[in-house]
Amino acid sequence: MNAKLLVAGVGNIFFRDDGFGVEVARRLAGRELPPGAEVGDFGIRGVHLAYDVAGRYSSLVLVDALDLGEPPGTVAVLDASEQLVPEGQVVLDGHAMSPAVVLGALARLGARLERALVVGCQPASVGEGEGLSPPVAAAVDEAVELCLKLAAEVVGARAVTKEAGTEQQRKGDEQ
Repeated sequence: MNAKLLVAGVGNIFFRDDGFGVEVARRLAGRELPPGAEVGDFGIRGVHLAYDVAGRYSSLVLVDALDLGEPPGTVAVLDASEQLVPEGQVVLDGHAMSPAVVLGALARLGARLERALVVGCQPASVGEGEGLSPPVAAAVDEAVELCLKLAAEVVGARAVTKEAGTEQQRKGDEQ
């Protein structure tokens, strides 16, 4: 497995604020990411995302509109590294897209991630229509910066862990 991080924007641009993750991915694509980190716009292709992640990436940051129970435009980070999919839940639904669907599909594929984070934004409207609502549009830049920070932390933490392991190995060899 390659030691890489994928920042994946998900959502449906034809349902207003549900396009939040797609817009964040679009803006991140124009920014410099830390070495070992990549960004992708997966829209509503949750199963495609799961297959892309399985075996290619060790960590994942999903960016999506989520009901956080907060005012519209609120951005939060959720750690989904330990999230379990209830037994019997159908997760390989090609027409559904949510972090639970992606994580469930990854579990079904036997993929193991070191880290799985979700950067979510409280939507104001997910009704039919194009374009983000003003509070969600205003939150995109915050989410971009947050994703860059998380990418640096995740990739950096992996590098430190590898260096620590190498140092530990050297000490063991010297004894």
